Amino acid sequence: MSLQEKLDAFKADFKGGKAPYFAPPEIHPVMERATAELVASGQARNALKAGYIAPAFTLNDSEGELVSSAALLEKGPLVVSFYRGAWCPYCNLELQALEASLGAFKEHGASLVAISPQNAVNSRKSVRTNNLSFPILTDTHNDVAAAFGIRFELPGYLVDLYKALKNDLPAFNGDGSWTLPMPARYVIGQDGTILYAEVNPDYTHRPEPEDMLPVLRQQTVAAAKLG
Repeated sequence: MSLQEKLDAFKADFKGGKAPYFAPPEIHPVMERATAELVASGQARNALKAGYIAPAFTLNDSEGELVSSAALLEKGPLVVSFYRGAWCPYCNLELQALEASLGAFKEHGASLVAISPQNAVNSRKSVRTNNLSFPILTDTHNDVAAAFGIRFELPGYLVDLYKALKNDLPAFNGDGSWTLPMPARYVIGQDGTILYAEVNPDYTHRPEPEDMLPVLRQQTVAAAKLG
């Protein structure tokens, strides 16, 4: 089953109230309204695209160690996935799919990191829950997400819903701004150029990890020719 098929199945169960995913039915129109408004805003179209230079970043991993994009790019291409947090089941399914594809990325000399605004405690939860072996980095205030053009502020009515559901993002992230990144996936070449970019304002849709392999293969071939 593909990643998107898993996401669609979860969404159907969640909306249908299938155990253990029961949620009050009145929340779904609110979430769908927020997603539709973010899509209509056009922000995703203004995010960094293939051909742009990726912003450099240095962030803490779940154990408090600094991880820099520059150091990773010295070793090979870099795959970067932005996600909302361990509280998001769609994100967890995506992280599991990325973990399953990590070996294929490494075959092409690529490193993988995932970035979210959550604090270290919740990043460790992401690692533990999803059995991850790649770094989860904390982007406090979504500053790196903003540099990529994917940070957005939740509308007030969605903040109210999150509060009612006890989804306290300020506590979860250690940041009172009520911002999130749009889910996004990037492949960055060793010269810092973005080779692949996929940004979707609808958090229920994510690209397949395999979608990045053609770009990584091209990098492997190009490196071999230079060598």
